[in-house]
Amino acid sequence: QVQLVESGGGLVQAGGSLRLSCAASGRTFSPYRLGWFRQAPGKEREFVGAMFWSGGSTDYADSVKGRFTISRDNAKNTVYLQMNNLKPEDTAVYYCAAKSRYFVPRYDYWGQGTQVTVSS
Repeated sequence: QVQLVESGGGLVQAGGSLRLSCAASGRTFSPYRLGWFRQAPGKEREFVGAMFWSGGSTDYADSVKGRFTISRDNAKNTVYLQMNNLKPEDTAVYYCAAKSRYFVPRYDYWGQGTQVTVSS
């Protein structure tokens, strides 16, 4: 039912910043959890960070903690991933995903991904 569309990816130099957007369909988007994941070529998809919708608390992978920030704009049904001090190792396809309900065992909605390339 819910569609997620990522945007904002691109090419950026190391040390630069980029903000990714995840737009959700529907009148009101209120999942249990909204997560960001990334996958580099030849590697498995990894967790980047997530927001618990109720209360808005966030958690991040150690590799991005202190550099990445998740936020949201409820009026626009959009979630953002602000990425600062980017490093070449951040290069990957970034996906947003939603866990719609507490009892859903896995993230059940996924976006198509957006490419982020960080050059040195």
